[in-house]
Amino acid sequence: MAVTLGTDKLKNFINGEWVDVENSTAVMNPATGEEIVQVPLSGAADVNDAVEKAKKAQKEWALVPAPQRAEILLEVGNIMKERKERLSRLLTMENGKVLEEARGEVQEGIDMAFYMSGEGRRLFGHTTPAELKDKFAMSQRAPVGVVGIITPWNFPIAIATWKSFPAIVAGNAVIWKPATETPMMAYELAKIFEEAGLPKGVLNVVFGSGSQVGDAMVHHDDIRVISFTGSNDTGRNIAAECGRQLKKVSLEMGGKNAVIVMDDADLDLAVEGIIWSAFGTSGQRCTACSRVIVHEDVKEQLEGKILEKMKDLAIGDGLDESNTVGPIINEAGMEKIKSYIEIGKNEGAKLLAGGNALTDGEHGKGNYFAPTLFTDATANMRIAQEEIFGPVISLIPVKSFEEAIEVNNGVIYGLSSSIFTKDVNRVFKAQRDLDTGIVYVNAGTTGAEIHLPFGGTKGTGNGHRDSGVQALDVFTEWKAVYVDYSGKLQRAQIDVE
Repeated sequence: MAVTLGTDKLKNFINGEWVDVENSTAVMNPATGEEIVQVPLSGAADVNDAVEKAKKAQKEWALVPAPQRAEILLEVGNIMKERKERLSRLLTMENGKVLEEARGEVQEGIDMAFYMSGEGRRLFGHTTPAELKDKFAMSQRAPVGVVGIITPWNFPIAIATWKSFPAIVAGNAVIWKPATETPMMAYELAKIFEEAGLPKGVLNVVFGSGSQVGDAMVHHDDIRVISFTGSNDTGRNIAAECGRQLKKVSLEMGGKNAVIVMDDADLDLAVEGIIWSAFGTSGQRCTACSRVIVHEDVKEQLEGKILEKMKDLAIGDGLDESNTVGPIINEAGMEKIKSYIEIGKNEGAKLLAGGNALTDGEHGKGNYFAPTLFTDATANMRIAQEEIFGPVISLIPVKSFEEAIEVNNGVIYGLSSSIFTKDVNRVFKAQRDLDTGIVYVNAGTTGAEIHLPFGGTKGTGNGHRDSGVQALDVFTEWKAVYVDYSGKLQRAQIDVE
């Protein structure tokens, strides 16, 4: 099934209109090196225009009953479901991930639409007994206003739905800056919202760079929430500026995720989990496994099984369904991975497989890197501490369960962790002691479900969560309401006897 975008150049989507921008840059297929489309390079003026329109639209949208707002999301989900294959193929073209993974990502967006449409009939507040006679007390959610979402290239539709759907059902208007590497999913989702009947100005897409569009959004006084997924350095800068403005900010950033394999683990199952978590999406996930913390008694056996399974990985264009690993997003990503290979060697880790770019034949047209395995790494090596964002894993031997937990927690990140063991006591201790926002037992480090909160501790984020009902907290303010029907002034605690 061949698909085309239907245009050579994208346009911004502002107030329900497709707006042309003079400057643009090429979007490249990382699997083939071919240009797909031109994406606009917008500026602060475009952001200002979108915010002005969004402010007006939001005032009306907030007055629409939440169950009616939810009906739009339900229709969005239905349209996405009908177009799942088209969306998946376009996603693979711009992002590179294999088609099976692209379908899974689109399904995640469909699931999020249906889940958040249900929240339109909940958006629960709380009632509570009042301290005084003839007085009623409750709390309720209120929309924040105009929110800005800044999304990455590695999950160009899933992460956008985690952020935009709860924002919209809660009564906000959205300004969305997608990654310039993967703008087609934003274009397609905007068209779907338009077709589903979303009022003009409630969703606005402004294409462009982080230094221009993203910076303008962060500094705009009328954008009261910034929800960002991306690098730690950028996240810190956003947090600092939002703090200065007393603006709400939600950050989801890096990970240095580990799979712990204990001496009693099902090694074949562990290997399957490791291979999928480390090499799926070519390791370009914030939840990717990049460390394997293995008990020394089974280290050599696990090593051998991983090496054997790595031979089965087929690397190539994700549109070819015989391939299981796709390309790296761009040349900058390739160079970063190459630099960490040299770092690992210089630190004394032993390179067992991979460690090189693939340039022969069809691979020479795109950005391909061989799945890579280091062993005999130590916990303090840079390859065991820093996020590489590529198909590279390091085996770290440990002597005990307690040491495994300590090594897992000994990084600045805290997104996802995993343990393979048959010991129920270890399972419950791991759930308690692993310092990550996501914990897997007898599974890899990746594969979030949309009805649970997604995010992490420490350097991974700032305490907020994408996905799940918890995502509503980012895009709403809690309002306490007191109704006094006593007919006299009651002064709370002062009048309590």
